[in-house]
Amino acid sequence: MALMWEDKEVSFDVPYSEMRLRLGEKVIDRIESIEDTKGNAGDRGRLIITNLRLLWHSMTSPRVNLSIGLNCLLSISTRIVNSKIKGTTEALHLLTLSSGTRYEFIFTSLIQGNSRLFTSVVGVHKAYNSSKLYRELKLRGGVVHNKQLKILPLEQVISSVHGVWNLSSDQGSLGTFIVSNVRFVWFADINEGFNVSLPYLQIDSIRIRDSKFGRALVVKSTERSGNFVLGFKVDPEEKLTTLYKELTSLHTVYLNNPLYGVEYKWNLKSNDVEQKSDLLEDLEVIEDPKNEIGNTLTAYLADEGHKKDRKPVYCKELGLAIESIKEGYTLKKLWEVIPSN
Repeated sequence: MALMWEDKEVSFDVPYSEMRLRLGEKVIDRIESIEDTKGNAGDRGRLIITNLRLLWHSMTSPRVNLSIGLNCLLSISTRIVNSKIKGTTEALHLLTLSSGTRYEFIFTSLIQGNSRLFTSVVGVHKAYNSSKLYRELKLRGGVVHNKQLKILPLEQVISSVHGVWNLSSDQGSLGTFIVSNVRFVWFADINEGFNVSLPYLQIDSIRIRDSKFGRALVVKSTERSGNFVLGFKVDPEEKLTTLYKELTSLHTVYLNNPLYGVEYKWNLKSNDVEQKSDLLEDLEVIEDPKNEIGNTLTAYLADEGHKKDRKPVYCKELGLAIESIKEGYTLKKLWEVIPSN
């Protein structure tokens, strides 16, 4: 399963391959006649809301598009704007943060009285924020109460193993290991606040290895979740092998059919949305735009704290004077907005 980026990045003019739904991604709403008022004023487009991101593309030139991860959204509000097509009207205003850069987006519905634009985005974003345990590692969280796992809405507990040692300290801690269809949870018997919840989405590897405590189950989390190495001692060894096989099998099943936990449904059946992996299949696709350079990136920048230009400095790589680079950035990182071949 490729590294999931869709919910954590803001991307401009992405190739068609990156607009396809990844495994587990599903369309929640599709809204026609939406203008990207800030970056593509006067261009009629379509807004697609999935359980991971917002996608907007132009109807006349689908190579002009946006992919906005739900995890990047800082605020959602309405604003009175001047649409090139509709004139003065109320629009959806989004403020986002991606790779240290703040962007703002303004979407205007060109259909009179269409409130779905705001309600869909707000509702899906709330569902995304309330379901982070499906997708993120949690240490010492409120996942257990009175020795019982707080089960998530779409979660099914597969097994519970008592007498499992967590080997994160020299002495180890005795606790309970719970396996479900979306994650595993371990918590200490004497202090349930000492716990870990690791979704299969964030597991890099599962192995049985030798340790100073003997044979142990070793689970490594992905780089995105901190590269944690978690060790667990299970006796007897047959029990350890059984737990290892169970975790490995569930991890494989999950990666083939991920469950991200974002559920949002309209009350009206007429709003059910047909699922299509190729979101542009009803448009004429001429060529892949991956070699093109988007020229609208700067239109979305929202550097609200910028009051004056930084002092110029000489750049050896370019052989000319440039404005000093903002703290936390490098020249190479700034040039990465140009798609590579």
